[in-house]
Amino acid sequence: MPTRLCFLLLIPALWAADKLTAPQLIEMAHHRSPGIEDALRASLGDDKIKKGTGFAGEGADFIFAFESESQPLLYLDDHEASPMTRAGNGNLWFQIGNLQVGTVHSFYYILNGARTGGSADVAAYGPDSYPKPGVPQGTLSEQIVHTSKIYDGMRSNYWIYVPAQYDPQVPAALMVWQDGQGLIQRDGASRTLTVVDNLIAEKKIPVMIQVFIQPGTIGDKAMRSIEYDTVSDRYPRFLRDEILADVQAKYNIRKDPYSRGIAGFSSGGICAFNAAWQQNDQFSRVLSHVGSFTSIQWRHDQANPADKILGGNDYPFLVRKEPKHNIRVWLQDGSEDLENDHGSWPMQNIQMANSLKLREYDFHFSWGGGSHNSAHGNAELPEELTWLWRDYDPAKTEQVYVMDPAEKSKPMFRVKLLNR
Repeated sequence: MPTRLCFLLLIPALWAADKLTAPQLIEMAHHRSPGIEDALRASLGDDKIKKGTGFAGEGADFIFAFESESQPLLYLDDHEASPMTRAGNGNLWFQIGNLQVGTVHSFYYILNGARTGGSADVAAYGPDSYPKPGVPQGTLSEQIVHTSKIYDGMRSNYWIYVPAQYDPQVPAALMVWQDGQGLIQRDGASRTLTVVDNLIAEKKIPVMIQVFIQPGTIGDKAMRSIEYDTVSDRYPRFLRDEILADVQAKYNIRKDPYSRGIAGFSSGGICAFNAAWQQNDQFSRVLSHVGSFTSIQWRHDQANPADKILGGNDYPFLVRKEPKHNIRVWLQDGSEDLENDHGSWPMQNIQMANSLKLREYDFHFSWGGGSHNSAHGNAELPEELTWLWRDYDPAKTEQVYVMDPAEKSKPMFRVKLLNR
């Protein structure tokens, strides 16, 4: 009996109640293997299947499952896929789909003429987001606890990731990541450690030490928004004078802004931009995922002028009006991002992109259909880091960033009402 057939026959017996990988589920689905219904429920979650949000994927290959009495239609990126296939004799249906890697996708179902279930945040990872044979892995430090003076007793956790290629005799480049506690799991959704390992091995980015910082607390008070959403030099000083001073005491890190990048998600995104804007002598490369360029910490309604505080919503206009800064910026956002009393995340990111374009910054705006979610940024992380660090030369300490001629020839971003 062929080995592959033996494997397929063994799956339902051995793992019917266990979670299977996406390739295993897809293999079973291709061959209509016995136990496919139990395997899907165990792997995707019975609750998610009933809600219409259950899916699994690896690379370009995905499988979707939904429970209903009648046959649902699956729509991928608003395109109708083939009618779904019943799994066994019950009410569970499945469909296999092939998605473009390196970006985010959406899906939903049409059942009895009505739209139901789905997600706007299906990340399809490319090859550089998966471990590769022969690529050495770096080393993640234990959690380091820091007590701040600039934030008067705030306690913050951070981690240092040192690539396998690091040589203490050769100064390394640097990336700083906000909300770093969510990025240090090698098998987590961000894939950051694996992406960094692969890109360094492929020489697409320089040998870089990564610093992952968790927002701090003062007693029971969470300081994330105060740190991240406030437009001032306080958090950049905290990085420079406290966290990075400690890191530089342990590792040989380059101090020129040409060799330093900073990244963040949501409030961490505006925080990353703010750090480079306030201290362009420390950072020149910025990565912002669904950045909160909104009024979260905006305080213009104070009676005392000294108490007025700029917010992230001011940045599109600061970029247009203030002297140009030597920074390179990747912005990412999606049409389904937040809309609340702080502002409109999609509109503000479009404003930021147009402001950067108007002043001929070296920038890229990645726009999709995702929500306030890290899926899109995670899926395209290899492309983002490669773009941010393109043409890096370790023999240099500076570079004047200029807009790509291809971007210069493009029009401004405009808005159309598509969902009303």
